[in-house]
Amino acid sequence: MQFLAGREVSQLHDSDIRSSRESALFRSFFPNPRLFFSAAAIWTAFCMTVWFTIGPTLQSVLSLGPVLGVAPTEAQPDPFFSSDKVWLYQYILLAGYLFCLPWYWIGGNRRWFWWSVVGSVTIVEVVYFNVQVSAWLNDWYGTFYNLIQTALTTPNSVTLDQFLSEMATVAYVLIPNITVLVLNAFFIAHYLFRWRRAMTFYYMSQWPHLRHVEGASQRVQEDTQRFANIVEGLAVNFVGSVMTLVVFLPLLWTLSENITELPFIGPVSGSLVWVALVSSAFGTVLLALVGIRLPGLEFHNQRVEAALRKELVYGEDHTDRSDPPSIRELFRNVQTNYFRLYRNYLYFNIARYAYLQGANFVPLIAMGPSIVTGALTLGLFQQVNNAFGQVEDSFKFFASSWTTIVSLISVYKRLSLFESYIPKDAPLANDYDDPRYLDSWHRDNPPAAEPAPAQ
Repeated sequence: MQFLAGREVSQLHDSDIRSSRESALFRSFFPNPRLFFSAAAIWTAFCMTVWFTIGPTLQSVLSLGPVLGVAPTEAQPDPFFSSDKVWLYQYILLAGYLFCLPWYWIGGNRRWFWWSVVGSVTIVEVVYFNVQVSAWLNDWYGTFYNLIQTALTTPNSVTLDQFLSEMATVAYVLIPNITVLVLNAFFIAHYLFRWRRAMTFYYMSQWPHLRHVEGASQRVQEDTQRFANIVEGLAVNFVGSVMTLVVFLPLLWTLSENITELPFIGPVSGSLVWVALVSSAFGTVLLALVGIRLPGLEFHNQRVEAALRKELVYGEDHTDRSDPPSIRELFRNVQTNYFRLYRNYLYFNIARYAYLQGANFVPLIAMGPSIVTGALTLGLFQQVNNAFGQVEDSFKFFASSWTTIVSLISVYKRLSLFESYIPKDAPLANDYDDPRYLDSWHRDNPPAAEPAPAQ
């Protein structure tokens, strides 16, 4: 039947995806993606080395901490904007935006420089700032919950002014943080749309090569949006997880000194760090094994959906299309694939929810001996529990994000197959007013020849 033709071509073309070429998913928006992301990793390692080696020397020369920093007081022994913290934030800002400078001239994508380079660095800077707020809050929890424990065990030993003062302290930090996060969410929405715009008009500049591919309109309209959204969300969460580990791992290691022993094991140095690592590694491996078939099923699901959608679109303009036998067979294909997905997600969700719910009790079990012997105060318990949660959540990033990763793999496979129809030497257009895009229409659709004058 007619509707099978596009599907057969796509299936034959599956093995012909060009892996040697950089994907337009990234090169339409970022300058020389391989070089850019490699340089970002190297620059990060270099800046961390500088910080831990000659950072104190640079601080004595460059730091604005003595001018902008808040001096410690008895009520606030560790203010959020202490002199040392001001230098830390200043260094992170300088390192991030210095990295941006050369990419204005190298990489061949100046059109999207302010969004893809400066915008990406800005998002990462905000993520790091938010992690620092979480670390400060963890310290505040210790002081605040110890205050509550004192008030509950010794009535009238804590005044209302002391209680409200602690609440005011955290409000001074959280209100600006909430404002920054709201503005960052607004910025990310625009960032994602620009990325989608770059991908869309790269594909549209190659439309004569792509228009006959099954589901071509959906690839351009829907999958570019989904890819940008998923990649940005996963990337921000991954960077946040790495930064959280950098900040909270030393903290949790230190707090583990208050854990007298682990159940069934005994005393262990840095005990809670190892517990978080083992717990998250177990969940990651478990869900990866249980969900190993899901990416392929999601990919196939989009293909059978595209075949049905294409036949229905043809039926809008052609009376001989969308006949009952064709629609029945196409819909049965959709139904078969969905039912297969439902079965696979059934046992995947059993494993997923059992693991995620069970993981909530891991820190309580690990702290059990210290709790029952009274080795922890309420404030210290909150600090340990929160730090453990931050570290474990970061370790189990892949386990928590597995369903999103499945969607990403599916979208990436579809767009990679889609791109494989584009010639290797195709010009890179990446915006609606890009001359290469505007010229592509005239190049592939030359004007009709003028009729010869009558004799």
